[in-house]
Amino acid sequence: MAEDSIAVVDLDRCQPDRCNYECANFCPPNRTGKECIVPREDRYEENEPYEGGPKQVSISEEICLGESCGICVEKCPFDAIEIINLPQELDEEPTHRYGENAFALYGLPAPQEGKVTGILGPNGIGKTTAVRVLAGEIDPNLGRYNDPPSFEQVLDEYRGTELQTYLESLESGDVTVARKPQYVDKIPDQFSGNTRELIESVDERGVADDLVERLNVAPVIDQDIDTLSGGELQRVALAATLVRDADFYFLDEITPYLDIGQRVTAARLIRELAEEEDRSMLVVEHDLAVLDLLADSIHVAYGRPGAFGVVTPPKSTKNGINEYLKGYLENENMRIRQEAIEFEEHAPRSVRTGARDVLVEYPAMRKSYGDGEFTLEVEAGQIRNDEVLGIVGPNGIGKSTFAQLLAGRLEPDEGDLDTRLDISYKPQYVEIDQPMRVDAFLSSITDDFGSSYWNTEIAQPLQLERIMEQSLTDLSGGERQRVAIAACLSEEADLYLLDEPSAHLDVEQRVLATRAIRRYTENHGATAMVIDHDIYMIDLLADRLQVFDGTPAEYGHAGEPVGMREGMNEFLANLDVTFRRDERTGRPRINKPGSKLDREQKNAGEYYYAPDADEE
Repeated sequence: MAEDSIAVVDLDRCQPDRCNYECANFCPPNRTGKECIVPREDRYEENEPYEGGPKQVSISEEICLGESCGICVEKCPFDAIEIINLPQELDEEPTHRYGENAFALYGLPAPQEGKVTGILGPNGIGKTTAVRVLAGEIDPNLGRYNDPPSFEQVLDEYRGTELQTYLESLESGDVTVARKPQYVDKIPDQFSGNTRELIESVDERGVADDLVERLNVAPVIDQDIDTLSGGELQRVALAATLVRDADFYFLDEITPYLDIGQRVTAARLIRELAEEEDRSMLVVEHDLAVLDLLADSIHVAYGRPGAFGVVTPPKSTKNGINEYLKGYLENENMRIRQEAIEFEEHAPRSVRTGARDVLVEYPAMRKSYGDGEFTLEVEAGQIRNDEVLGIVGPNGIGKSTFAQLLAGRLEPDEGDLDTRLDISYKPQYVEIDQPMRVDAFLSSITDDFGSSYWNTEIAQPLQLERIMEQSLTDLSGGERQRVAIAACLSEEADLYLLDEPSAHLDVEQRVLATRAIRRYTENHGATAMVIDHDIYMIDLLADRLQVFDGTPAEYGHAGEPVGMREGMNEFLANLDVTFRRDERTGRPRINKPGSKLDREQKNAGEYYYAPDADEE
């Protein structure tokens, strides 16, 4: 194989007990007597002893003819093989490779003291692997997984770069690391106790009280960790990470389950710690507006998820995000996506033709929990046929409660709610613990499973093909989210309720999920309600907006649905946040509080749909 190609075998998908070794039998080099595709233990019997049963395969990258052949890829019945031509511009050895025919990472981000460094890229592209190397959890093998290099050899690879100094400090033990996990919903599985005990046990800087107040953790400070919501867990995880006294902070997805106000607060805290304490901050984030607000520079990660990933040298935050959206990296002369991710630059569309008929008219309602601990009041309103209704508001304000009222999972204390609707509901927290395969799960929901229509409208946009044969319990957070969205859309229903469908999805997956939801409603004349904190996802999806306000965890008020401009202005005015549009891409960007554009837009009452402008 050419030096710029790799072969990847997914051992979780390779099932030799269910095939006839089509990959090896049809391989052209094998048919000429060469050993290109062979039983795995035959090649590394000493390191990977054969324990009986069918034998998975390995592929010789030296013998393989490369992507231009691809016969084994086509013949494998389980989609377990990838033969990939690496970018011609990639002339370096891997930073780390997990083994033969396994994932390879090229390049590393470079932490800088007193700076916030962002990483932007798809899921499964090696961002966490890069951070594990920087945290000292993985010794980079420079692709030599059978003969790992010494530390001096690794250091030679990065001599003369900022990474040399960092790796030397890491090796000598002079660098301490604090990490915020990606999936905060797993924290209760790792810690038993209340919030106060967790935060105080790691408060090395003596700033717990300040962070508890600013992140609004005080209301749950004495609650058990396993009783917290996703948004509460996210804020507790941020507090527990930022109270640590570390040189290098790694924050993996700070925005899931946080509302816009909380996201801005988190971004400000991270920037303050970098600037005032001279700490190195590395942030992986898919909310482009927040990443734009907090990062000093951006590393773009690209490649083939699960196969290889490349981390670019740092770029300016604005250029890095814009190039990623455009799908073309200028310095690298690399196209990473065929189509650009585009944003609407002007005011929202008018309501679609045919969306004026009323699907359901619900009454004014009231719902309280406990002894008046939280009360939600809902104004009477209408949900129309053939529309997507966006629902926005702070956390703890009753949005999910409203969804559950409509879904019949809760009964109102006041108000005669009798919707008589078939409702398909995707909850905020996706808990899938059924020991069954994805394809079996989805086929149990719809008779359309596997049809041309279902594959085109649901499976392909949600990128489900490669996980169909995986067990539900083995899925990542993003994979669970996509399966849950597919399950919701696969049911026959009058109303589709999707609670935070963007959580744990990367930028491209959010765009694809948005298209899938909107296309489904348009093609079926269906009605959907989408609760989400990703402002652009709501803007792209929604025909109208319902705004929730009040005092989180105490009182919530749900207004009647209104037009997008009116709703967005009301919502962002409550949060005292304005957005501008990037002059090149039209993407939403948060204005710095008190800036000229921020003041001008507030005076004009245009918090989101403002004319294109670049902030001074």
